[in-house]
Amino acid sequence: MKLGCPKEIKPQEFRVGITPNAAQEAISHGHEVLIETQAGIGAGFEDAAYAAVGATIVGTAAEVFEQAEMIVKVKEPQAVERKMLREGQVLFTYLHLAPDPEQTRDLLDSGCTAIAYETVTDRQGGLPLLAPMSEVAGRLAPQVGAWTLQKANGGRGVLMGGVPGVGPARIIVIGGGVVGTHAARVAAGMGADVTVLDRSLPRLRYLDDVFGDVFKTGYSTAGLMDELLPQADMVIGAVLIPGAAAPKLVTRAQLGGMKPGAVLVDVAIDQGGCFETSRATTHSDPIYEVDGVMHYCVANMPGAVARTSTIALGNATLPFMLALADKGWKQACTDDPHLLAGLNVHAGQLTYAAVGEALGIPVCPPEQAIA
Repeated sequence: MKLGCPKEIKPQEFRVGITPNAAQEAISHGHEVLIETQAGIGAGFEDAAYAAVGATIVGTAAEVFEQAEMIVKVKEPQAVERKMLREGQVLFTYLHLAPDPEQTRDLLDSGCTAIAYETVTDRQGGLPLLAPMSEVAGRLAPQVGAWTLQKANGGRGVLMGGVPGVGPARIIVIGGGVVGTHAARVAAGMGADVTVLDRSLPRLRYLDDVFGDVFKTGYSTAGLMDELLPQADMVIGAVLIPGAAAPKLVTRAQLGGMKPGAVLVDVAIDQGGCFETSRATTHSDPIYEVDGVMHYCVANMPGAVARTSTIALGNATLPFMLALADKGWKQACTDDPHLLAGLNVHAGQLTYAAVGEALGIPVCPPEQAIA
């Protein structure tokens, strides 16, 4: 199979879909790998590193899309990229379709087969291709939140760990999954007073068993949220419903009860955000203020640490990429129901139920699509 990797064009996105090591693995399996020139430079991978393992460097994204049978990316295809997709071509990348009707329509119109990293599953019920970026985003969230808390950036001017005689910042993490756990660990490590909220008692027990008194836990209810929000210096939104739009857990009305200069960090912004007042921002203009509360809603947070993120993502996607290339997408999805769960679009049909529910589009069951 011809695998193609274009350079990411979303603003301030420096990751790359295929690393030199992944290219080498694919070539050793008998496949051809096309890399757009400078595609890996933002993550520290020069063209020479790809050429050294046998990949072909091409001059433009148009050449990649024209020649490749499978496109491997990081972020969802932008409008100009979607126009280059064609019927029968496989797209393997993050999609986040539920809050993005325009992208969904374009993918359906293209006739391509789109497999989304974020909905591929594993035997434990996890999301193995989302997990590494969730780990990165979770660990980044307290770091960027601490920066936003600085007075010069519009925040309250509160130090995460405080100092002797001055208490630490109070942090609420909504969601005790991968993002929330890593965010809580890092925030607590910075000396903050951290409370993790979740609605799964087994998950809360797990966090309590593993982390003890490193941070506090609470069962997430509207009443507890009303109690904690006015005390918070920072709230990290880390809630995920696989493939679906994120639920709105903090309303605009609740912002009025928060401290002026408090910070909201919305890690769920790729799925529409879990705060009512969230809107996607970029690394070049990451924060904005609503009712005195600062919002950090960068839609590709892991892109800020592109090398770490690229290698972590490449480690996770490689086995699935090779399966798709070795067997063809239909056979690979037939053999692996967890990979089939990643199928979101095929030949003009939507195949992921949660996206269909969010956008009001009829859904063809993925098992039917590959039949």
